[in-house]
Amino acid sequence: MGERQPAFNIPASVAGLLGLIAAVHVLRKVLPPETDIWLLYVLAFIPARYGPAGADLPGGAIADLTSPVTYLLVHGDLMHLVVNSVWMLAFGSAVARRVGNGRFLVFSIYCGIAGALTHLALHAGETVPVVGASAAISGQMGGALRILFGARYTVSLAGESLTTVELRPLLHTLLNPRMLVFIAIWTAINLLFGLGY
Repeated sequence: MGERQPAFNIPASVAGLLGLIAAVHVLRKVLPPETDIWLLYVLAFIPARYGPAGADLPGGAIADLTSPVTYLLVHGDLMHLVVNSVWMLAFGSAVARRVGNGRFLVFSIYCGIAGALTHLALHAGETVPVVGASAAISGQMGGALRILFGARYTVSLAGESLTTVELRPLLHTLLNPRMLVFIAIWTAINLLFGLGY
């Protein structure tokens, strides 16, 4: 008989990041309401923080620097946390297996910052807090799709050998008909959710 495989084979970086996100969620649930609101405003990304109204927000200069990353750790409710966790398990695990734990974390942070800066460019001055790991997970999804649709042969995202998958040039991946269909569907779903349908 062969060695027994674990039921879940989650890369350490994905498990650690999900654990940290869950810990922040639990912490917010046990804090008094006033402290929870303060913590939300310190960790969340708030575009108004980078304008004249920013001086009135808690966290000061430190939150100005950290919130483009810390907002990734805060989620609106349990459903938001669970949905993002499932997506990160599916797509983030493939990316972590491909690039390694350290590079996965750097990539996720980079994607989160890119999402925050894009939101800032489109919603400068707004006071509504932005929370959730969706920007990082969207980047992870893009990375996983790059592996899936850019490979020179059929691969399984659950496979352990993702580090050796040979990828075609990026332009080939972006022009892959399956990739284009996926992007179109993903964009439509996001537009529908964004418009409140």
